[in-house]
Amino acid sequence: MQPVVDYQALRKRLGVHLYRQRINIQDFHASQTLGQGRTWFHPENLPAFEHVITFALKCTGSYGLGARNALALQVREHHANLHRLPDAFIGYRVLQITDLHCDLEPKIIDGVIEKLEGLDYDLCVFTGDYRAETWGDSGPALEEMARLLPHVKQPMYGVLGNHDFLDLVQPLEEMGLRILLNENAAVEKEGEIIHVAGIDDPHFYETDDFEQAMAGIPPEATKLLLSHSAEPLHQALSCGIDLMLCGHTHGGQLCLPGGFAVMHNANHPRAMIRGPWTFHALNGYTSAGAGCSMVPVRFFCPPEITIHVLGREGPAAVDVVLEPASLSA
Repeated sequence: MQPVVDYQALRKRLGVHLYRQRINIQDFHASQTLGQGRTWFHPENLPAFEHVITFALKCTGSYGLGARNALALQVREHHANLHRLPDAFIGYRVLQITDLHCDLEPKIIDGVIEKLEGLDYDLCVFTGDYRAETWGDSGPALEEMARLLPHVKQPMYGVLGNHDFLDLVQPLEEMGLRILLNENAAVEKEGEIIHVAGIDDPHFYETDDFEQAMAGIPPEATKLLLSHSAEPLHQALSCGIDLMLCGHTHGGQLCLPGGFAVMHNANHPRAMIRGPWTFHALNGYTSAGAGCSMVPVRFFCPPEITIHVLGREGPAAVDVVLEPASLSA
């Protein structure tokens, strides 16, 4: 599937400056390993790195276990309590899917489709990284997304991640997934409204613009933020975000026993690598993601899709496994 792109429309939506920044990085620096973005080292831009990992795992005989773990998808349920949530949205269920890297291992998409069958949710959000590589053709990723999205209920919104090109936007929107390029949308239920804002990739492209993303949202309104990474949490706090939904880290993906992440490639506190977290008045959740980066293996960090149940009372955050994985490390 070769995407057809209206770049003039994207330039208008993202703004001239950020559009040029994203296109320049995408075209000329997508394979840059050192120096770009919020962290110094970007292993996903180094093709040799994945071959080294694969070779090492196969030599130790652990590759097969890691590959099985990568397919052991969990459905997690996170209860988030937001003090100004409208009455109509108490119990509202937001499904988060992130970091599919869906052209790396099609069996992962099969697993997501299987878990979606009969799943109870009101809104679906995607927090970026639909592609596996940071260079090359977006067609294979779009073909996998075309398989997945018919199984997802409307409404659905998403943002782009550090692996994603602007040429994904139009095809994904034609499939029914609205991409928020520093934009927001109002979600209505029983005459009451919450707002879903989405910022463009804050990690590698650094094209996030909170002022543009929050435009038109009343200060007192309940605001959910979709951000590929939790790195701009200070800006989210200053904008009065009630719940920030993120991905990017894969929870570490290759972890030590107990889930300790050896590497997470994000410039934020380690407490925000995976699961629910708080930063002053800001509630956040970083999903471990459904897919894998570079190599389709996981250790001590199961993949997940996550249902966020919105409420106003109770513990600050409750995180439970709704459907456990069938495999574990």
